[in-house]
Amino acid sequence: MRTVDDVLRLLDEAFPTSTGRWTGNTDGAWWDGFYSDRDRPVPFFANKPDENLADYLDRGLVRRGRVLEVGCGPGRNALYLAEQGFEVDAIDLSHEAIAWARERATDRGLKVNFQQGDAFRDDGTLLTGSYDLIYDSGCLHHIPPHRRIGYLALLDRLLAPGGHFAVACFAAGLMGSEEPDGELYREGSMAGGLAFTPDDLRWLFQDLTEVEIRPVRAQAEDSPHFGEDFLLAGLFARPTDVREL
Repeated sequence: MRTVDDVLRLLDEAFPTSTGRWTGNTDGAWWDGFYSDRDRPVPFFANKPDENLADYLDRGLVRRGRVLEVGCGPGRNALYLAEQGFEVDAIDLSHEAIAWARERATDRGLKVNFQQGDAFRDDGTLLTGSYDLIYDSGCLHHIPPHRRIGYLALLDRLLAPGGHFAVACFAAGLMGSEEPDGELYREGSMAGGLAFTPDDLRWLFQDLTEVEIRPVRAQAEDSPHFGEDFLLAGLFARPTDVREL
């Protein structure tokens, strides 16, 4: 090993998946299989936005502008943001997810720049400029601890001064593994996803200013919004006095 990337690739091998080793690479093979059956009873396949995201807009907590959604899946939040007047880029590892998202956009007559790729290893080829909002619904809890380095680097590179970052993830005590990071490597398992407490989010995103952290509110089936009470939502702001991107 000669570089940090060599170390990260070695740590990737700690987590087996149904397709071999978790690699975080851009083919998204496991996720293609996940999204290939669109009739599966998966809650977030619903074509409606997160209740916390809609709430931020309703309360004026985030400004309209340019937005990036990471791990966008079939595009439900990206499409909502486009309807609300945002200029939207959205990226996902899975070809199947992006194809589905583009079909939804066409059906609703919406313009969203959907891209297939790995946001956290992008070298500026796919994602350029800066964003007023970066949104993650369900991506963070599927990322191995060592790959959070790339996650934080993406925020540092792309989130505009004064911009906002929002995340919805598994809530500790309700969903996901609460094992310490080191134990995950000893067991060689992500246990289906990692759980976070409010203090976990505060520690991880300590370079940003907390706006609020709260449980996601469960939504009825006929609600216009998506929400499950096993999720935790965090909203953070980037200070305005950081260097210009």
